[in-house]
Amino acid sequence: MSRSSKKGPYIDKNLIKKVAASKPSDIIKTWARSSQIAPEFVGLSFSVHNGKKFINVFVTEDMVGHRLGEFAPTRTFKGHGRVVKRVLEKT
Repeated sequence: MSRSSKKGPYIDKNLIKKVAASKPSDIIKTWARSSQIAPEFVGLSFSVHNGKKFINVFVTEDMVGHRLGEFAPTRTFKGHGRVVKRVLEKT
């Protein structure tokens, strides 16, 4: 379910303060994964926490309206299994 349109997009208040006080060359460190990307964020770099480490995200125009957490995955896909050499020799 999406957020009510009368409320507007959710952007963390502390994140807005950091963006207003930062320079375009600064990297903004944040834990606010649920914050939506506003048009004012375009061209800025964020360091988004994924639960273990910070992932660097450079915001482009295509990202506006999405959440910051969408660009910092929390899980690493290792694959569904490996083909073992013994299995290859049998066939």
